[in-house]
Amino acid sequence: MASLLRTDKEITEIYHRQVDTVYRICYSFMKNKPEAEDMVQETFLRLIASGKTFENPRHEKAWLVVTASNLCKDQLKRFYRKDEDLDDHADIAGDLGPKENPVLEAILSLPRDYKTVVYLYYYEGYTTAEIAKFLRCPQPTVRTRLARARKQLKSMLGGDLE
Repeated sequence: MASLLRTDKEITEIYHRQVDTVYRICYSFMKNKPEAEDMVQETFLRLIASGKTFENPRHEKAWLVVTASNLCKDQLKRFYRKDEDLDDHADIAGDLGPKENPVLEAILSLPRDYKTVVYLYYYEGYTTAEIAKFLRCPQPTVRTRLARARKQLKSMLGGDLE
C-alpha cells in the first residue's frame, strides 16, 4: 500500500513540472496576478492534502487542471465577490499583459465554459474526449463549446463569418 503522504522532493518535482500550467489556468479565471497566485497555492495545498497517486504525468496534469479550475470557480462564486467587476482587476495583471495581446484578451473575455475548453484544447493539447472526461460532461458538449468559442473569437478578432 502506498503512503498517503508525499515527500518534500515529490511535491517539489510536481510543483516545478506543473506550476506554469496551473498558473495559466488560475490567471484565466481570476484575471489578476495576486489572486491567481493564491489559487495556485491552494491547488498545490489540495494536492498535498489529498495524497493522490497518479497513473502518469498526463493524469497528474489533468487532476491539477481540474482542481485549479474548480477552486477558481468556487472563489468567483463567493458572496463577497458577487458585486465586483472582474475587469476592474485587469490592470493588476502584470507580466501576462492581455491588453497588449488581442488574442489573449479575446480568450479571457469568453464565457467561463468556453474559456476552459479553449485553454485545454489549444494550450494544453487535450482531445475533446479527454476534456469531456475532466469536466464530467458529454463529448458533444465540449465540441459545441469549442465551435461556439471559435465563432465568438472569430467575430471579436475581425475574422470573416461565412
